[in-house]
Amino acid sequence: MIKKTQLLLLFLLAGLIATAQQPLTLSSAISKALENNYDIKIIRNKQRIAEINNNWGQAGRYPYINFSLASNNSYNMPEGENYTNNIFTGGPGISWTLFDGFSVKITKQRYEELENQSKNNTITLLESTIQSVVLAYYTVLLEKEKLEVYKGLMSVSEDRYEQALQRKEIGSYVTYDVLQAKNSYLSDRSDYLSQEVAYKNALRDLNYLMAEKSNVAYTLVDSFKAIPADYSLEELQAQMMESNRNLQSQYINQRLLEKAVALAKSDFSPSLNFAGGLTGTSTRTAYKNSGSSWANSASLYGNLTLSFNLFSGGTKRRALQIARINEESGIIEIEQKKLDLLNNLSNVFEYYEVRKELLNVAEENLKAAQLNLQISKDKFENGAINSFNYRDVQNVYLNAAITKLQAVYNFIDTQTSLLRLTGAIMQEYETEESLQSE
Repeated sequence: MIKKTQLLLLFLLAGLIATAQQPLTLSSAISKALENNYDIKIIRNKQRIAEINNNWGQAGRYPYINFSLASNNSYNMPEGENYTNNIFTGGPGISWTLFDGFSVKITKQRYEELENQSKNNTITLLESTIQSVVLAYYTVLLEKEKLEVYKGLMSVSEDRYEQALQRKEIGSYVTYDVLQAKNSYLSDRSDYLSQEVAYKNALRDLNYLMAEKSNVAYTLVDSFKAIPADYSLEELQAQMMESNRNLQSQYINQRLLEKAVALAKSDFSPSLNFAGGLTGTSTRTAYKNSGSSWANSASLYGNLTLSFNLFSGGTKRRALQIARINEESGIIEIEQKKLDLLNNLSNVFEYYEVRKELLNVAEENLKAAQLNLQISKDKFENGAINSFNYRDVQNVYLNAAITKLQAVYNFIDTQTSLLRLTGAIMQEYETEESLQSE
């Protein structure tokens, strides 16, 4: 009965572990981050505000219509009979700026640019989030692959330690040899445990980017491999100049500066305003002894007002000068941004080409280290080499394996940076989404 209960508990525990482990692709991780990330939610709300503000009414194209009611009450005490006077007034009124130097049109164009700026800011954050998730996802895979390497090396050291214990029993090994094997095993186990912590921290960082609240243990299903591609620097530069979001932000800022100059110019124009409405008045006079009487009247009015500022201490002229200087500075900032991006792209492209070659070197080095480790293991078991030589070969293999894994990650990092700089990271993600949906 006890054995049956234990088996049942084991099956339930296995079921819980299987339920907790959920597969997670890179595409799914990106989707979760774009859906749950708090910064993205905030910036999307800001975009909604910009869309709401982009309205002709907000720009001042339409009239203002009001309705007012007022009551004026007094108690009068002349020499004769005292009386109470109640005057009630009310009615609708309209005020409308018919012309103000085209400022309404310019303001509406400015709201359109602000909406474009908000959308561009949203896309910029989306690109940044995608890049962060991609690197975090592959960091988890990197730490997992490292963990497997340390695990394999620890297993080899454990076998060596067990062999040393067995050989000591038969007298072919002394205590010194056993201690050397034990130290190697404990050192490898320490490295394995430290790497296990690094792997768990990487998973935790990925969950943080996805704003994952539940304690779901994901199993990353994408493979940890680099897919080299041939790029042309000239083509990358042309694509970057067309699609880079930081550069697009500079263009939008420049258009906003141009609108600021146009608004400053419109302040020199006259303004024509219309005010009209209907006012109704009802007056009640109540004498103390003679009773009360009512008098009603209504008036309809419509007035045009043309105003033109002749002098304001030079404030408008100075405002226009400042707006033009800011516009010139914006042009300089665009050129500076282009130069910065071209220099950054050249550096990243150079890193990409070098890391592609380093990846090939690391793969060849790992193959040689693996073969050397296998040969050295056979020689050590046959007594052809001592434990020190075998340990050196193990360390060479460990360094080669870690270097190869790091080379894969470095290549992916550089390739992702290229996609981000050229503005192609969103298209790359959308392409992956469409392929997986088919």
